[in-house]
Amino acid sequence: MTGVLSGKVVIVTGAGRGVGAEIAKLAAREGARVVVNDLGGNESGKGEDLGPAQQVVAEIAAAGGEAIANGASVASWQGAHDLFAAAMNTFGDVDAIVNNAGVLRDVMFHKMSEPDWDTVVAVNLKGCFNVARAAAPHFKDKQKGSFVHMTSTSGLIGNFGQVNYGASKMGVAGLSKCIALDMAKFTVRSNCIAPFAWTRLVGTIPNTPENAARIEVARKMTPDKIAPFAVALCADASRDVTGQIFGVRRNEIFVFSQPRPVRSVHTHEGWTPESCIAHALPALRGSFSKLDRSSDVFTWDPV
Repeated sequence: MTGVLSGKVVIVTGAGRGVGAEIAKLAAREGARVVVNDLGGNESGKGEDLGPAQQVVAEIAAAGGEAIANGASVASWQGAHDLFAAAMNTFGDVDAIVNNAGVLRDVMFHKMSEPDWDTVVAVNLKGCFNVARAAAPHFKDKQKGSFVHMTSTSGLIGNFGQVNYGASKMGVAGLSKCIALDMAKFTVRSNCIAPFAWTRLVGTIPNTPENAARIEVARKMTPDKIAPFAVALCADASRDVTGQIFGVRRNEIFVFSQPRPVRSVHTHEGWTPESCIAHALPALRGSFSKLDRSSDVFTWDPV
């Protein structure tokens, strides 16, 4: 099959459903051979079922594409390396990785348990590291490769009840930027996408009066809208794009700012707690960020 990924091999994690499945299917339509990875667990990461990944592979094959299913857990170092080895053993190469696998365990911070934290961080953040690290030596040796990691405005901006999810997704942004820096000399690139889409994970948001408007907007944003930009970042034509944080919201594509100093104060005498309170904080206060969340920033209906 011809397309922007013709002849490429792409691994997509969490590709049994939702955004990952749409990325895998579009990558195949654009000419890639695809490894459809999905543990097959539920929204909170429990259970295993290769069926969803196999279904996506069947759809790709029916459309004339080539793909294999893989059920390795990306939260495991060994699982991630087994996943990469499966791609190499089957297709002989890997050109791009889309780190899409993720889980949710939403709960207000003062009620959050250690397993709630550990499970989400293990899949969403360590999973990205594990898979990217498994591919890094191959990408370095071949002087090529693209990483696309899924972050979230829950981390970049903030949301209620998502301390674990937000921290893991903010961590993904830092992971991606540092990978981009470390691997640039090998012409390997690394970028993030914050996807806005109605998925199984978003569907776990409590259907309360407070969340009604948010859910209504989310339902308008289908997973297939994320796939074109993710596939584009895997293509050779995007080889000069690295270290960026993007957002995709239906038909809108954003590039996000990254934290930089916006105002400073100094004193030749050095600071004391008292002078910080009396002078530094008042001088900086005008540049403080608001205590807002994603829906406070993206206030318009998706285009």
